[in-house]
This record gives sequence, C-alpha cells and structure tokens, in this order.
Amino acid sequence: MAAAALGLSILEAAIPSPLPGVKPGLANIVILIVLARYGWRVAAWVSLLRVVAGSLLFGNFLAPGFFLSLSGAVLSLAALAVSQHLPRRAFGPVSHSILAAFAHITGQMLVVYLWLIPHAGLAYLLPIFAAAALVFGTVNGLVAARFLDEPENDHADSETRR
Repeated sequence: MAAAALGLSILEAAIPSPLPGVKPGLANIVILIVLARYGWRVAAWVSLLRVVAGSLLFGNFLAPGFFLSLSGAVLSLAALAVSQHLPRRAFGPVSHSILAAFAHITGQMLVVYLWLIPHAGLAYLLPIFAAAALVFGTVNGLVAARFLDEPENDHADSETRR
C-alpha cells in the first residue's frame, strides 16, 4: 500500500499546480483506505513511509519540502487518530479526509510560519489553502469511500454468475 501511495505522489508531482503548495493529495486516498481496512497504526506507517521514500526519490530529504510534507502528514495522522473515536454513523471516509486535509495544511502553515517565513501576511493565504483542503479533502474522501464500498469479491462473483 505504501508503494501505491508513493506512486500516486509521483503522479501528483507531474501534475502542474495552479498555485504553489496546492496539490490534490492523491496519496491520501490510499491512507484513508488503509485506515478503514487495517487501522490507524498501519495507516501511519504507510503515510510516513510515503513521505520518507518520496523525499528520497525526489531528492529533497531533510530539505524544507520534506519537513513541510512530514509536518502535514504528522498532523493529519493525529487528526485521523482522534477522528477514529467519533461515531462511525456520522463520520466516514469523507469527513476523515476533510479533517485530515485541514490538519495537513495546518501543519504545513505552522512550519512555514515558525521556520521559513515568520510573517503575519501568511494569514492572507489561509482562505485559499482552506478552500483547497475542503475541495480536495471532499473529492479524495469520496474516491476512498467508493473504493471501500466495492466488495472485494466482486470479480469472483461475476465469474460465478457466468
């Protein structure tokens, strides 16, 4: 699953971004599926492996981009850990994805403010990043929910019906 998340990260890097720092977070679809099927601990391993392997692959290990990705992943995982205890009837893959997306951008903005650009003007970017987190969090959550709704034996069932 970490390889799938890493593959989606590579695909995402090839997609041009209209705004610097705004990416769809396609690898989070895999994290959400792993979270639902295997639990938080496995999802955390997959997420952190993706961050480290991706930074090694892209050549930015221990560079600012690595720490931005790592901080986003850590805060996202913390939000997912808390959201696991919310009622499942009201909180599913879409709400988990939105919470994780907001936590991710919060982690990144904290690193940017505390380390890279300690200027209050960063607050003007918050509505843009929040809107992106809401849109991409919703879309990724819907995609993950779609994959989770598909029965795993669907192919075997179609073969037996023939």
